[in-house]
Amino acid sequence: MSRLIASFAAAAGLLASTSAWAVEISISCSALGKEYEICKQGTDAWAKKTGNTVKIVSTPNSATERLALFQQLLAAGAGDIDVFQIDVVWTGTLGNHLLDLTSKAQGAIGDHLPAMVETSRVEGKLMAVPWFADAGLLYYRKDLLDKYKRPVPQTWADLTETARLIQEGERKEGRGDFWGYTWQGRAYEGLTTNALEWIASNNGGTIVDEKGDVTIENPKAAEALKTAAGWVGTITPEGVLNYTEEEARGIFQAGNAVFMRNWPYAWALAQGGDSTIKDKIGIAPLPKGGADGRHAGTLGGQLLAVSKYSKNADAATDLVLYLTSEAEQKRRAVEGAFNPTIVSLYSDPDIAKANPFIGDLVDVFSNAVARPATVTGQNYNKVSTEFFNAVHQVLSKRSEPAQALSRLDRDLKRIKRNGWQ
Repeated sequence: MSRLIASFAAAAGLLASTSAWAVEISISCSALGKEYEICKQGTDAWAKKTGNTVKIVSTPNSATERLALFQQLLAAGAGDIDVFQIDVVWTGTLGNHLLDLTSKAQGAIGDHLPAMVETSRVEGKLMAVPWFADAGLLYYRKDLLDKYKRPVPQTWADLTETARLIQEGERKEGRGDFWGYTWQGRAYEGLTTNALEWIASNNGGTIVDEKGDVTIENPKAAEALKTAAGWVGTITPEGVLNYTEEEARGIFQAGNAVFMRNWPYAWALAQGGDSTIKDKIGIAPLPKGGADGRHAGTLGGQLLAVSKYSKNADAATDLVLYLTSEAEQKRRAVEGAFNPTIVSLYSDPDIAKANPFIGDLVDVFSNAVARPATVTGQNYNKVSTEFFNAVHQVLSKRSEPAQALSRLDRDLKRIKRNGWQ
């Protein structure tokens, strides 16, 4: 009996010891589409494996609002969030507040897409680990293109004409709320990604070139913005001026648009059991600006970073390495259509079965256009804000493209006056 009591006492002591070492890690996970659900599954698995607990902190869907929140927390040195989900263009902006993960991640970082690794570094230090890759894509209704005998558009002019034709045809059949094309037109970071695609595809540059020169004031850029402004109220609802990713997806997934620009995450949702367009959609590179243009989806994606102010930095780092591991990235790709950043997974048969378009995305990522975040450093957020506000003025018919770009050129050069960094 005394031996039994002793063993119970030892077990109780072990449990107390384990409990004493267990910590709670807080992580910011986006709630865009299935992101929250897929993130929670991953963090729950890590918690079960380690004995720790994870608290998911909800954040705004708008990238611009999310960045403002993160900057506020980090500037105050707050430890409210241990692990931050950050956009690929935020590493330079937030880097001073993040933990250098170079030594902890050096064994695995070479397996990731080089372009994504580059977005994770600041002055050679690895301040985040790639989690999933993104690029802007064109979604289209296969059944409607077949019905109207139209090919997948290769240029923006092709898209405009096909969208107009199908919109008119569907409305004649009584679908008064049907539209040709839906995208992200609200004045936020998502508009920067859309407008950069229009301009780069038209050979109008990338706002600021790799040398740091402001290049946005040019006829090709003005022509691209004029084309986009012409969509508003014709093939695109005027409400697009306040659309983010989810508003655009809502219209398309309800069966009320033939084309949509969005990120790859929308695929799994549009193919879900409750989707009205399940098995009726296809994905293609975004159109070129013209015969001499290029396909240019903006490079996006998310990274995981550890706050310098975390009180449990080792556990937080372990969570980051778990969530960005090959096994977890595969699960996220199969269940949520999140594009891996680990190169070998692009030839994984299970991922290819769940996402038939996955093989084509290697080319999309290779040709993706990067936002000028690296060259503008800490000033990128100012550059993007000036850019999307200028574009929004053009789309809402408050300014002509040439005038808006002239003012933008002046404002960006003023920001650069003392150097980008």
